[in-house]
Formats: sequence, C-alpha cells, structure tokens
Amino acid sequence: MSKLFNGLVNKVFLSQLFVTEYLFKFLVIGSAGTGKSSLLNNFIGNKFKEDRCHTIGVEFGSKIVNIGGKSTKLQIWDTAGQERFRSVTRSYYRGAAGALLVYDTTSRDSFNALSNWLRDARTLASPNIIILLVGNKKDLEESREVTFTEASQFAQENELMFLETSAKTGENVEEAFLKCSKTILAKIETGELDPERIGSGIQYGTNTSKRLSAPKKPTRTTPDCACRV
Repeated sequence: MSKLFNGLVNKVFLSQLFVTEYLFKFLVIGSAGTGKSSLLNNFIGNKFKEDRCHTIGVEFGSKIVNIGGKSTKLQIWDTAGQERFRSVTRSYYRGAAGALLVYDTTSRDSFNALSNWLRDARTLASPNIIILLVGNKKDLEESREVTFTEASQFAQENELMFLETSAKTGENVEEAFLKCSKTILAKIETGELDPERIGSGIQYGTNTSKRLSAPKKPTRTTPDCACRV
C-alpha cells in the first residue's frame, strides 16, 4: 500500500514540476566558431567544453525557466554556422519567437557577417521575432577585435537588444536567454504577439492549455417575470 501511495505522490510531484504556462521556440544563429553551442550547453547544464567540434546541422536543447512568475519552456535550436549547412538550417527558422544572434568579440569576420544572419532571421522566421545580439567570448579581452561601442551601435541601428557574454565563465549567458524571453512575454501581455497565431513560435503550455480548455461553469440567469400590480 505504501509503495502505491509513494508512486502516486511521485506522479503528482512530477506533473506539477513540469507544468508550464508557455512554450517559446528559440534559435541560436551566427558564424561558425562563435561559441553558439557552448552558450546553449552553459545555459542548460552549466557546462563548458574547451575542445568542442563545430555543430553539424542543428543541435537541440530545452529548459524550463521562470519569467515574470510564469513557468516557460524554451525549445532552443542551435544552428550550424558553416556555409555548407545553411540550406539545411534555414528550414529551422520558421516559426521562431526569439533568437540569439551571436558573434565572437575576438573575430572581426564574425561581426561583419551579422547583417546576413539578421536578414535570414527576419525573412525566414516569425515576422515579429525578438532578436538579441550576443557578443560572446567576453573573457578574451586581450584578443578583442570588436569594441562594445560599435556592437552597441549596430544593435541600436537594427533595433536589437545587446549583451556581451562568456560561455566559459557563464557571465550573462542566462541573462541573454531570459532577457529575450521577458520581451516576448511582455509583447504577449500587451497583445502584440498572439500564441494562437500559427507560426508565432509561441504555444500555450500544459497549465495554460488545461485552464483554457476547462469547461466553463454555466452562468445562472434570472428569468424574466411579469410583475403583479
């Protein structure tokens, strides 16, 4: 009997643990070698590998975070930055709600390529996609080729949010994903983004869908009556 009870308790606990209000589809895009996969691994598992190989095609990860008091699941697609995979990875852009556009602060070439990546994201993903520019490898200050000021100017000119991060030390990694997510949530609450619109990159989560689909209690109406004189 105790085993059965414990099993039921565990099931209830797990069901509550994974209750979510929303689900957001995320992209991590940018040139090869900028540390996109390292950002994803640090965010999901607080891990950093010094000798990571280049991503082949796409990698996937997910994490449940608390945004403004709402439990939200982020589904994150890390796309390969090499040109030979571009035709494959572009198919994953469709219906993304948010994206981290990543360059390497120690690589001028990766910064110069940002305009092409940005054009792809705005053309192929959701028209209302929220994009945050990320200057990764902030810890390699002695090798810096791109200044904070010029990257900030690029972000301002293209209406992007901007942060510098270090996937190695973890600095601003979580903040990058959360900042982008908070902006998406704010636009949902103001009605600028509609989770029910196909291709928005946003879905109602388990908790919200249950609440929305729950049968409404019948409203009691007072029948009309003829007053007696």
